[in-house]
Amino acid sequence: MGASPSPRTATKLREFVAKCVRNCRGSDELLSSGVINGSSTMNSSTPSTGVYANGNDNKKFKGDRPPCSPSRVLHLRKIPCDVTEAEVISLGLPFGKVTNLLMLKGKSQAFLEMASEEAAVTMVNYYTPVTPHLRSQPVYIQYSNHRELKTDNLPNQARAQAALQAVSAVQSGNLALPGAPSSEGTVLPGQSPVLRIIIENLFYPVTLEVLHQIFSKFGTVLKIITFTKNNQFQALLQYADPVNAHYAKMALDGQNIYNACCTLRIDFSKLTSLNVKYNNDKSRDFTRLDLPTGDGQPSLEPPMAAAFGAPGIISSPYAGAAGFAPAIGFPQATGLSVPAVPGALGPLTLTSSAVTGRMAIPGASGIPGNSVLLVTNLNPDLITPHGLFILFGVYGDVHRVKIMFNKKENALVQMADASQAQLAMNHLSGQRLYGKVLRATLSKHQAVQLPREGQEDQGLTKDFSNSPLHRFKKPGSKNFQNIFPPSATLHLSNIPPSVTMDDLKNLFTEAGCSVKAFKFFQKDRKMALIQLASVEEAIQALIELHNHDLGENHHLRVSFSKSTI
Repeated sequence: MGASPSPRTATKLREFVAKCVRNCRGSDELLSSGVINGSSTMNSSTPSTGVYANGNDNKKFKGDRPPCSPSRVLHLRKIPCDVTEAEVISLGLPFGKVTNLLMLKGKSQAFLEMASEEAAVTMVNYYTPVTPHLRSQPVYIQYSNHRELKTDNLPNQARAQAALQAVSAVQSGNLALPGAPSSEGTVLPGQSPVLRIIIENLFYPVTLEVLHQIFSKFGTVLKIITFTKNNQFQALLQYADPVNAHYAKMALDGQNIYNACCTLRIDFSKLTSLNVKYNNDKSRDFTRLDLPTGDGQPSLEPPMAAAFGAPGIISSPYAGAAGFAPAIGFPQATGLSVPAVPGALGPLTLTSSAVTGRMAIPGASGIPGNSVLLVTNLNPDLITPHGLFILFGVYGDVHRVKIMFNKKENALVQMADASQAQLAMNHLSGQRLYGKVLRATLSKHQAVQLPREGQEDQGLTKDFSNSPLHRFKKPGSKNFQNIFPPSATLHLSNIPPSVTMDDLKNLFTEAGCSVKAFKFFQKDRKMALIQLASVEEAIQALIELHNHDLGENHHLRVSFSKSTI
């Protein structure tokens, strides 16, 4: 090996190579990889994945790693030269904690590190159809080929670290948002996760589904109640966390849903929780798929009614919208312009189906739509119909599964209804399974057809309609309240008294898992939590060990947990 070139020579070399590849998509990360590794020489062995999240930059770059390989480090291109660290961080905040940032303003690039790969996958999935903007300029996002950012020894990182510390303080409720006015930039202790939303200049009716689509970009929306008071269409919307409510209020207050109309006026509610009794077009609890649709108007609980001086029975959401054009004729929303503050997502385009209220939303009971999912990019050597039945069965009752005969990396999964299909798609698309990133979309097929008698199928099509393993066949089951995204921590139940901690740890180890932590529930030893090395391991363990026979007529029940050990 020869001696390293002098800094001046290395600089000229980089400039020459940059000129040579200037017109080649995907070269930006290649050029900057040496900077991230703390070296002045280029690392040409780690090219970009070339997986661009938006725009017309969908060129595939043949790197050492397969395309679409997720990483918790994201590479941002074409950022404005005058953009601040806080503005770049704001792109990632709605999807999870941002743990590191590297700004390369001279190259109009940045690297954003999320706390988890799942957060990064969610972010890329969202920005695939919706191009983010910073200072009115489109920004392009791709997975980085780096697994983490190591910026400790790099100069000029003080501003980035200060911005990250400020955001962390905000998320813990101790500091104003960076770049936000001090009068409204503080998350107050005990601040409500419930927002009161008033729609002014209601030229087009705004459905519950439209509100869910807009506000869910800032965090998990648990419940929505819509009503009309003083001839104004209003809504109460509850987030899982007050911080999400804070970001949403800062970003959306005063914005128009449609051009020059349907203006959002947002404030914090005095209520800290909403009590939803029915899932229909006026109220919805997204954590309860089992709620009835109701045969009348949803009523407010007395404390809720007192808080707003509202009558016990809420009037029709569109009582004040008489005379407007029918919903079917509404134009597609032309974009919701969001200012560049933490939590902002740039122009948000609503689909025409959302405008007309026909969008399938998780937990939306009884919404018509397709219940069949097309699942692609599967590992054909390891996936089985039973495996897909168990995995998708976490989010609904799977009726049929068909792995394509001539293209076994693709499959059709038929759920019990459209809302369960949407729920499974939202939680599972983008997750890794047997070394490949699973993709799920709504299929054009309305049902999975069973093979005709005598037709060659090799057992690739299975009917699970009457399976005893359905989790949601009992109305009011607690399973409806315990639906969570895939996580590295699994909830185990139905454990017989004779089975010990070592028995269960050995069971998961023999299945190829690396057990990081385990604990029984203190009050109920029939249940336990087990933490594995990764989400992918947990998904595969759930497929293999759910319904495992533990003896004494006990079959292990496995589901994803929201808790950590």
